[in-house]
Order: sequence, then structure tokens, then C-alpha cells
Amino acid sequence: MKYRLRYTEEALEDFDRLYDFLIAYDVALAERASSAIQSALAMLTEFPFSCRKAQGDPLLRELLVPFGPSGYVVLFRIEDARTVTIAAVRHQREDDYH
Repeated sequence: MKYRLRYTEEALEDFDRLYDFLIAYDVALAERASSAIQSALAMLTEFPFSCRKAQGDPLLRELLVPFGPSGYVVLFRIEDARTVTIAAVRHQREDDYH
């Protein structure tokens, strides 16, 4: 079964914020990070239940995206049998989701 990915406004703002942070240092690095996140998100269309549970809710999950010495964490909710909502994205060295 294929899941459709939805994005909250907060998640879209997170993508922009993370990209803008990296592009100030290195355009190629920003592109590679964006590509790594997008590739990882593609996995959610097939296997969202394979990701770790977040905050005790079995439908709220976290996808770990390796990138360099750390990576990113994508917070998402499995809404129903067809939809996954991406709620937030953060770098693993950030304090928490905002």
C-alpha cells in the first residue's frame, strides 16, 4: 500500500530554515542535505510503521535521516491507511521540535 505524504506549514518552514542555514555556508552541502531528506521521506510512502515511536503515541513517529556525523529527525503522524503527515523537521543537534 502506498501512503500519500502531507506537509504541515511548520514542516515546510522547517525545510526552508534548514536549507537556508546550510546554503549560507555551502550550496552543494545544502543540496545534498535536501536530497538526503527527500530520499528518506520516500521510504515513508511504503513503510511508515518501521520508524520509531515518538512521545508514547503509536501513530506519532520519528524518521532518522543520517547526514554527515549527525543528521535530521522528521516527526510525522500516520493519519490513516493512506496518509502520513510530516509535522516537523529538525537537525539532530537542535534542542527539540519547535
